[in-house]
Amino acid sequence: MGGTMTAEALPDSQQHRKQHGSKWPVPPSGGYTVDDFFALDDLPPHAELIDGSLVFVSPQRDFHTLAMYLLEKGLRKTVPEDLRVRREMAVVLGKRNAPEPDLIVVKADAVKDRRQTRFDAEDVVLAVEVVSPDSEDRDRDTKPHKYAGAGIPHFWRVEMVGEDDHLMVWTYDYDPVTKAYVSTGNHHDRLKLPVPFGIDIDLTEIDRL
Repeated sequence: MGGTMTAEALPDSQQHRKQHGSKWPVPPSGGYTVDDFFALDDLPPHAELIDGSLVFVSPQRDFHTLAMYLLEKGLRKTVPEDLRVRREMAVVLGKRNAPEPDLIVVKADAVKDRRQTRFDAEDVVLAVEVVSPDSEDRDRDTKPHKYAGAGIPHFWRVEMVGEDDHLMVWTYDYDPVTKAYVSTGNHHDRLKLPVPFGIDIDLTEIDRL
């Protein structure tokens, strides 16, 4: 659902920080849980929890910012009333995973209030990842597998490709039989899809932003 989640602080880890002056608490045995993660204070922006480990984001390229803007704008143009578009919000996939997709489309009734910081996987109908040099393995492999494992119906992977650095979007749909994503195409000039709703985005517009 989302909203504010309460969790006990990490007493052992926080005591270690006080005694030894380390910036981050020592991870508990077996790694952080989602409750641990959201109880940590002073995390840098867009930190993620992957398999119980903290993942921090490097400064992003101009392409990353423009691709997110273009796709978010395009999604908002045609999103139906029962869905909402959000950017850079955590999605809880399980006990030790809370990644932060670049864009998500969620069910409208999952949006509770303006203090909300996360959504559950069951609330998400589309997850979008814009690949960065420091996140290639996560965005191409780790995260799609976890999104599929959580049953998120649609996934897009966005990359800068070719000598002209053009935008390419790979689209995938969830197969409930194999519990994996199936490729539905790659798009470099125009992104026109019937699901999760009618979408028509001119990808070449990124060159005019």
